[in-house]
Amino acid sequence: MPFWDRLFRRPAAKPQPDGAETAPLDPGLLGGELRGPAMRRIMVGTSQSTGVERAHNEDALFALLGSASGEGSVPDFGLFVVADGMGGHRSGEVASSVSVRSVAHRLAKDSLLHLLQEDGVAEDMPIQELVRQALEEANHSVVSRVPGGGTTLTAVLLLGSLMTIGHVGDSRAYLFSNGHGEVLTRDHSLVKRLEELGQLTEAEAAVHPQRNVLYKAIGQGANLEVDVLTHPVPKDGFLMLCSDGLWGVVAEEDIERIVWNSPHPQIACDELVRAANAAGGPDNITAILVYFPAD
Repeated sequence: MPFWDRLFRRPAAKPQPDGAETAPLDPGLLGGELRGPAMRRIMVGTSQSTGVERAHNEDALFALLGSASGEGSVPDFGLFVVADGMGGHRSGEVASSVSVRSVAHRLAKDSLLHLLQEDGVAEDMPIQELVRQALEEANHSVVSRVPGGGTTLTAVLLLGSLMTIGHVGDSRAYLFSNGHGEVLTRDHSLVKRLEELGQLTEAEAAVHPQRNVLYKAIGQGANLEVDVLTHPVPKDGFLMLCSDGLWGVVAEEDIERIVWNSPHPQIACDELVRAANAAGGPDNITAILVYFPAD
């Protein structure tokens, strides 16, 4: 039995008949704190499934959320990462795991841990540059350690009221605010590029036979151009990171409905994974959902 399960004596989740590696969530485990107007803290949920058609999981995720109070307290902070590996002979799952660990280590060491120093000063390097370098270092790690492997990677560093996003590939970051949803990241896929050039419509791109072909990914070359942006956190809204096993299968209106109608991010993540599996589950599925209170 894994150490964490031994420590807290948690029963292992039973395999689901649709292949999902999730189990029904007992709302009692949430401590009675469900989303609503009175909720004044950030909440996070994560869920993952191999899917119905795949034999093993090549997705990886990392989620860390922290807060502090008292004299000289630090702002809310968090780090959220999703990666979707690719490559034969299990190279994809190694590439995604290596890249997530590399990014999490660099950003935790050079930003989050600095917040906990006595003077509370973060790394002198601009946050966007720090995020960019973290993804570039992950790229070098995959190139050297996983020849032939590659992975998408979307990482969000939360510091107070701002979140900085580093992105390569076609895993996505979504923002849900004021009852609407939008994609914050740009897919680095062939069909998206053709769509941007006016050679494909959005409907044609969604069913194109090469819709999964990427022109940019972690591990696919020594030089990598990383997309980086900073966005304010939403008020009474959500940030979602997910692999294309979710957004490529479940319609956006259904994703939005599940996010807005669920009382807790964990419940929403589990329902999103179930929806992707119910739609055929052709790929691995990963979702991280972060709720931000109104104030």
